[in-house]
Amino acid sequence: MVKPIFLFGLLLSCKILSQITGNRTVTLTLPVVTLMDVEPAGAISLNYTAPTEAGNAITVPAANTTKWINYTSAITASGAARRITASISQIIPGTDIRIQAAAASGSGGGTLGTPSAQVVLTTAAQTIISGIGGAFTGNGANNGHRLAITLTNNTYADLTARTNTPIVITYTITE
Repeated sequence: MVKPIFLFGLLLSCKILSQITGNRTVTLTLPVVTLMDVEPAGAISLNYTAPTEAGNAITVPAANTTKWINYTSAITASGAARRITASISQIIPGTDIRIQAAAASGSGGGTLGTPSAQVVLTTAAQTIISGIGGAFTGNGANNGHRLAITLTNNTYADLTARTNTPIVITYTITE
């Protein structure tokens, strides 16, 4: 008599502990996101140094590597990859302003962009980073793409003395 009671209890416990499944619909919204900034904020100065000996050339300033491009990008399923361009507000005769973006580093993830070769900036936009997909670089200095901005002389005869001439570099993220 003990065996049938035990089997009945076992069958009853199995039925009570059986699993029941269900489902619910979850809706998801992921907006298209296109955000970019340059960190840290503030201007940079690139100043030539006058020679101390007659017959020597002026000395071009060292490259400035204090700026970083940060971005966040979420593209549509069939959307084109994004790119970042740069241009300058004016050309200074005798001088080239060059820019080179480094490979992305820091705390970001996703399909981060690929830097192009160093470019001489003009008033026309030129691609400096391409192939940006769904990605984020992290925020602030030491995240994203470090920029190296340099001055070089292209035609020494065209150089003229200047003081605090503002040149705006415009960065644009686009498809």
